[in-house]
Amino acid sequence: MEKEVLIQVKNLKKYFKVGKNATLKAVDDVSFNIKKGETLGLVGESGCGKTTCGRTVLGLYGATGGEVLFEGTDIHKLKGKAKKEYTKNAQIIFQDPYASLDPRMTVGDIIAEGIDIHGIHKGKERTNRIYELLQLVGLNKEHASRFPHEFSGGQRQRIGIARALAVEPKFIVCDEPISALDVSIQAQVVNLLIKLQNELGLTYLFIAHDLSMVKHISDRVGVMYLGTMVELASSEHLYAKPLHPYTQALLSAIPIPDPEVEQSRSRIMLEGDVPSPINPKPGCRFAPRCKYAKPVCSEVSPVFKEVEKDHFVACHLFEDK
Repeated sequence: MEKEVLIQVKNLKKYFKVGKNATLKAVDDVSFNIKKGETLGLVGESGCGKTTCGRTVLGLYGATGGEVLFEGTDIHKLKGKAKKEYTKNAQIIFQDPYASLDPRMTVGDIIAEGIDIHGIHKGKERTNRIYELLQLVGLNKEHASRFPHEFSGGQRQRIGIARALAVEPKFIVCDEPISALDVSIQAQVVNLLIKLQNELGLTYLFIAHDLSMVKHISDRVGVMYLGTMVELASSEHLYAKPLHPYTQALLSAIPIPDPEVEQSRSRIMLEGDVPSPINPKPGCRFAPRCKYAKPVCSEVSPVFKEVEKDHFVACHLFEDK
C-alpha cells in the first residue's frame, strides 16, 4: 500500500536581500514530497541551501515563493491557532547541541518548554512526561535537574531530541544533528533516531554532510547545489547509479573500508570555484564546474524531471529522456 504524503514542497523559493540591488537566492524553485513515516535525506556542499530549505519548510523562515503543504494545507498561510498547531506537529533538532540549549535552564525545563507553551501536561503529569522522554532518549530521570554544561555533546543532542519529541510531533527536521559530534557518538544518535521513528511513526527531513550516514538512515535522498535540487531518488538507487555529474562527484568522495578497492577507485575532482548565489547567472549553476557542459547549459536552466521511475534529475544531458 502506497504511503500517504505528509509534506509537499512545491517550487519553494527563499531569497535574502544582501544589498541595494543584490539578492541571495538561498533556495530557488525546489520541489519534493515526504511520505508519512519516511526519511528524506538532503545533502550538498556547505552553502547549498539545505538548512535554509529545512527552516523554510518548518516555517521558521517565510517563503519568498512556492508552497509548503502539510497534510494538504499551506503552512505559510496559517495564522493563530492553526499556526500554533503546526508548530506542535513540526519540530527541529539543531546542529549545535550546546548553542541550542539555554544554559540558564535545567534540562527538565528545557524539555518541558513546548509542553508548557501548548498546555499539554501540568504538575505531576508534566514531571512524569519529562522522565519518560529522558528515558526514551537513553538518559536518566536524575538528569532533569542538571544544566546543559554538565553533559557531553552526545548527551546534549539527546536532550535536544527529547525536547523535539515533547509535543508529540509528526514531522522533525534533523538539521545536521550529528556533524558536531564525535564519530563514535554519531552512529549512536542516528540509531536512536531510527529507533524512535519506528516506535513513534515519525517523518524526518534529515540534513547532513556525511553521505555514508545519510545512506544509512534515508529512504530517499535529494541532492542540492547552490539553492537548486539537482537529483532525487531512493537511497539505494541514487548511491548505485547517480546520474547528475555533481552527485557522481559527491559520491566518489565516500571512502570504502577496503584498502584494495579504495586504491583502485578514482576520485572525481571538481575544478573551479562555486559560483556566487547572489544574482546567479542564467543556465545550470553547476555548468562552470561540469566537464560535460554544453553551450545550452550556460544559457537555459535545466528542468527537474523524472528520467527513470522515481528518479528525478535536473540536467541537460537527460533532456531527451
